[in-house]
Amino acid sequence: MTGWRLLLTRPAEESAALSDVLTEAGIFSSSLPLLEIDPIPVSDTMCQVIRGLERYCAVIVVSKPAARVAVQLVDQYCPQPPRQKWFSVGAATAQILADHGLDVSFPCEGDDSEALLELAPLREAIARPDPRVLIMRGEGGRELLAERLRELGASVEYLELYRRDLPHYPPAALPERIKAERLNGLVVSSGMGFEHLHRLAGDAWPQLARLPLFVPSPRVAELARAAGAQTVVDCRGASAAALLTALREHPEPVL
Repeated sequence: MTGWRLLLTRPAEESAALSDVLTEAGIFSSSLPLLEIDPIPVSDTMCQVIRGLERYCAVIVVSKPAARVAVQLVDQYCPQPPRQKWFSVGAATAQILADHGLDVSFPCEGDDSEALLELAPLREAIARPDPRVLIMRGEGGRELLAERLRELGASVEYLELYRRDLPHYPPAALPERIKAERLNGLVVSSGMGFEHLHRLAGDAWPQLARLPLFVPSPRVAELARAAGAQTVVDCRGASAAALLTALREHPEPVL
């Protein structure tokens, strides 16, 4: 057993899967989900986009929740199997798409948008006249990916498939959990996850900001540091493997 005692903040199902991996590695964890996934009701616009997927040279799916909703929509509304290249920022999201027969690629090094933008198959997909790219994501996601693709000459559209809400907790739930279980590290999987962590911490944030905070990307690291987090560890990915690597490289806390 290592000295780490981590707070996991992913949606409940994902936290449970991550907890199993951490337990096998001898790491204690406690789950307090700070993201609740709420699929957006299917609209006529969503149906039209799915039925017209042949218009896009590439489809990018940015998260596992987006992938789960996307494959359901494709199964229900797409008259022909999609033939274009699909892309994701991580292996777990890619697996959901591949399991439904989609031709999907993802970066093997780096589990973030920056790594995806360097992926050769994506560059090849948009190296055609008037390339159109569809990004499937949650409501109000980050803009960097679309901005960079437009700089490369692509026309980019969004299809927002779900909302990410903060579950209801009593005001002191977060600091009380950390104190009761003697937790010494915090894990977030997205910018929205960190924003919810910061919001739920409330007046206790100055104390919690002293704990090591494990984040999935430079962008989330920047958000955390700007909010006052003192020890931010960029895992360069949201996967369990990326977190384990970061934990091995970061000094264990002294109990």
